[in-house]
Amino acid sequence: MEILPERRYASWRKRLWALVEGTQVLEVGVGTGKNIPYYPSEMSIRAIDLTPGMLARAQARACALEKDVDFCLGDVQALEFPENTFNAAVATFVFCSVPDPVLGLRELKRVLKPGGQALLLDHVRSTNAVMGAFMDVLDPLVVRLMGPHINRRTVENVQKAGLTVEHVEDMGMGGIFKLIQARKELKPNAT
Repeated sequence: MEILPERRYASWRKRLWALVEGTQVLEVGVGTGKNIPYYPSEMSIRAIDLTPGMLARAQARACALEKDVDFCLGDVQALEFPENTFNAAVATFVFCSVPDPVLGLRELKRVLKPGGQALLLDHVRSTNAVMGAFMDVLDPLVVRLMGPHINRRTVENVQKAGLTVEHVEDMGMGGIFKLIQARKELKPNAT
């Protein structure tokens, strides 16, 4: 039994990929390739993950769906791409597990072209004071048992990384699931 059934996320994934702009796209944390059915055919997609086993499963899914995807091992905290490479970067349920999420988001910003977008679908800490405190208490146990953090403040982390948050959409479960749309500035701020 899945704790969070994938059926619930299918419409969310479809919505996220409908928002992606440009032709050069990076998906970080591709996992087993659950987003692959939603990849627009006109995009050139580079998909990375930390583990060879996950990449093998994603490659098999892409092959079965006849999707042309460039897969490679990679860590969002140390991307091996030049600056200003991608029009968009996408991550679904990734930044709850990245050891240093702000570092990973700074790396996304670095590899995005000026004006490029970052689209994140993730669960975040509730803004409800009681629920948020409860998530904080449970987080060490959840991390130990399942891996991901349940109390990340991802919207704030996107801002800390220097991306401009354009829109945050509540996807359900009392505001715990968010679709975050952010963008790299066209020109860096002069200081």
